[in-house]
Amino acid sequence: MNKLNPKKLLHSKWTATPAINKEKHFIIVEVEFDEDGNVIECITEAVMSKNQYPISWRDLKDDQKWLQGWK
Repeated sequence: MNKLNPKKLLHSKWTATPAINKEKHFIIVEVEFDEDGNVIECITEAVMSKNQYPISWRDLKDDQKWLQGWK
């Protein structure tokens, strides 16, 4: 399980396992918080194609789907 701090998500680097649409390396480009400081939405951007995908930030905790950093 990956340890996460929601306040440090923005601009963090991730590797998708398995690849998403043949894209493997992603960076978090947008994190939206509510009034209480809870994460509402998280947008990832593929490094090579610049395609953006909304994800649940809690999915990043699952090391079967995401690895922290670019591997």
